[in-house]
Amino acid sequence: MPGTNGLRGGQEAPRPPAPGTLVVDTARDDRVGEFRGVAGPRWSLRPVRGGAEWEVDPACARLATPIERLRAENARCNARSEGRLL
Repeated sequence: MPGTNGLRGGQEAPRPPAPGTLVVDTARDDRVGEFRGVAGPRWSLRPVRGGAEWEVDPACARLATPIERLRAENARCNARSEGRLL
């Protein structure tokens, strides 16, 4: 299935990344979030600009590319400069 990490039946789930790693949720229109931890079988992500955490199936997550990381960091800086809470 395009956009996933390529897991097929019988394969182990991917290892969780380090906390703070930027991850893309392919099930939610490639939404980028900061990895916060594991919640049962799912991963917890937090929006880079702040807000409520959400959970993602690890099979629908991948590490952010360099350009996605740059965009996310830029969005974080913009939010901070505008006085929005992070």
